[in-house]
Amino acid sequence: MRSYGIQLYSVRDAMEKDVASTLQKIAQMGYKYVEFAGFFGHSAEEIRQFLEEAGLTCSGTHSQFDDLRPTKILETVAYHKTIGNPYYIIPGADLSTIEKIEDFCNVINFAQPILAAEGIKLGYHNHSHEFVVMPWGSTIHSELERRTSIDFEIDTFWAFNAGTDPVAVVDRLKNRVNVIHLKDGFKGGKGMYLGAGEAPLERVIDYASSHGITMVVESETLTPSGLDEAELCMNYLKSIE
Repeated sequence: MRSYGIQLYSVRDAMEKDVASTLQKIAQMGYKYVEFAGFFGHSAEEIRQFLEEAGLTCSGTHSQFDDLRPTKILETVAYHKTIGNPYYIIPGADLSTIEKIEDFCNVINFAQPILAAEGIKLGYHNHSHEFVVMPWGSTIHSELERRTSIDFEIDTFWAFNAGTDPVAVVDRLKNRVNVIHLKDGFKGGKGMYLGAGEAPLERVIDYASSHGITMVVESETLTPSGLDEAELCMNYLKSIE
């Protein structure tokens, strides 16, 4: 079977209560790696221990843009290096004006080589609005592509929701895409567990598999709970093998 990870925002209800046992349950379902969305007050050493005990690896994190500013970056790097994080992914930012994009890119271009020196790649995770043409005549995503050399974690559902072909987006940016989000839902933004929506999941999975792209499941609705939804997603992935 192909290897899959999960974005732990999918099980945030369980993570808030007990990080260690949640990771154990995720591993038992068949997920091989995890992408963090917060550490719930735990030290880097504790997070590393929880991962080791569950037999999981960290494929990346969704972590804050502001933690890359000069006053915080050394502390940030130390934490992420300790947990073995290879990808520091910004899960979104307010980039609604060119001025905000310029500030964002200045910080990104400052932080990227510092992270790279410690073996950590820097990436950005899209929603749908980054693919919409803005009043200044271009898209937010195209500005980030042009102004930086960071990687992109393409959220394939949000790209689909924006009216693009997610496979075409990943293919166009393939030299800068090492990880994608597998997510399902319906046009308009309604999220669903994998297999219950209309996103082109099988095409995305086939492309990612054949190009060696890391696949991370994200399913956000907590229906009926995060762990139940994570299991529904894994059941779907097993069904298409």
